[in-house]
Amino acid sequence: MPKGSEELTNARKEEIVNACASLYETMGFKDITIRDIGEKTSFTRTSIYNYFQTKEEIFLALLQREHEAWIADLEAIIHQNESLTAVEFAHELAVTLERRGTMLKLMSMNLYDMEGNSRLENLVSFKTVYAKAMRTITCCLEKFFPHMSVNDMQEFLYAFFPFLFGIYPYTTATEKQKQAMEIAHVDYAQYSVYEITKSFVMKMLFFFEKQG
Repeated sequence: MPKGSEELTNARKEEIVNACASLYETMGFKDITIRDIGEKTSFTRTSIYNYFQTKEEIFLALLQREHEAWIADLEAIIHQNESLTAVEFAHELAVTLERRGTMLKLMSMNLYDMEGNSRLENLVSFKTVYAKAMRTITCCLEKFFPHMSVNDMQEFLYAFFPFLFGIYPYTTATEKQKQAMEIAHVDYAQYSVYEITKSFVMKMLFFFEKQG
């Protein structure tokens, strides 16, 4: 790590992650290189290696940042609402995920590559934030659905978080994929992140209400 203030280090890391995020909007994960990312920063490409050893570590930092933004939205739901019905909470939760397209895309498409090619310390940093996201969802359930038991909440978490890994492919299809499904006569109805999330969360919460 180069000498300098913590503020400078964090600023440069943020600039690298911003460059990565910008490229990811129009390029695929496999196509983006350290060189590409370096060309969009204000310092030399080789300087990137002072902060990240692989491009996967940069993408993992981007995914961590996306989770932190999502957590902030979830915490706002908790602080801004005294109570929510199942329908209202499903709506609020769906809205938070609708804003996190990059997070959902990375989770669905590139997570194993990112985790497999990142140093342990970087992976632990991400997993710590991921765990906080799970705890924040639990806090939502505890506040708005006090009838749910600890086991109910755990079942919700272990259904909801795996669900997150599959949202992106079901809500985003390329023209080539659409053409292939049409030729193959696949009965395909495209839903938005908001629509599919709200429907899933409502059904889950209604199930636990009936169980109670």
